[in-house]
Amino acid sequence: MPPNPALLKLGYAPQDRVVIFHADDLGMCEATVSGAADLFAAGTLRSAALMMPCAWAPAAARLAQEWPEVDLGVHLTLTSEWPAARWAPLTRGVAGGLTDAQGYFHATSEGVWTQAKPGAAGREMAAQLDRALAWGLNISHADGHMGTAAHPALLPHAVRAALKRGVLPLLPRLGVAGWRAHGLGPAQAQAVTLALGALERRGVPLVDQIVMLPLESGGDQVPLIEELLAGLGPGLTHFILHPARDTPELRAVAGDWAGRVANYEAFLDPRLPGVLARSGVKVTTYRPLRALLGRR
Repeated sequence: MPPNPALLKLGYAPQDRVVIFHADDLGMCEATVSGAADLFAAGTLRSAALMMPCAWAPAAARLAQEWPEVDLGVHLTLTSEWPAARWAPLTRGVAGGLTDAQGYFHATSEGVWTQAKPGAAGREMAAQLDRALAWGLNISHADGHMGTAAHPALLPHAVRAALKRGVLPLLPRLGVAGWRAHGLGPAQAQAVTLALGALERRGVPLVDQIVMLPLESGGDQVPLIEELLAGLGPGLTHFILHPARDTPELRAVAGDWAGRVANYEAFLDPRLPGVLARSGVKVTTYRPLRALLGRR
């Protein structure tokens, strides 16, 4: 694909590798809030997204207000995957297939895709953005929990909800082949590629690639970070981590707690600054990208 026009507008060279280190699931439980606070203080994390329907969302919002220089987004949430800690839509009482028999979000993306009405999902995503703004948070971007909102039937609703509020939606420049590799059929991949191309031509910034630190196991992930950064091509990369402190609550809630703790520990590791320096990547957040929306 041609060089990312958003990077050029921000003054980067076409060959630059620019990374947004981004913490997902902020507010899912207390361990995500205290873990993010530690990384904010360490200076290794400057971008995160908040899960508005979760019980610890207010604490996460207070943390964001204590660190106004940190770039905050909304992690658009349509699923509730953990049996021990569940959350429900903000748009309670609105019919639309968003909930299971217990009144919580469906546990899987497939449950949302097969049972939720796209319009109802769109109203829920808009409500989550509106709550963050009503709390006075400086929201720059919106991305999707578990990738659920990326379904072709839901993505237009997510994009409209974000752009209507001056918030940048996380959208990748994958092309037809890239979307096919993510499971879309030929017609769907073509439709999504055309729609995202039109948005980019309208001045909506897109990312070139998305990578994620694994959650399948714990252990030392600093060498893996070095390997992932070495493999990045030119352009803008959304680099996902799920940091959380090792607490009894986290272990009770999340089956992948060891991976979350490993993500957290890697971004507190004293070797990390050297890894970043050797990689040659440049680090940014979504705030300068959001500013491009006003220049369309």
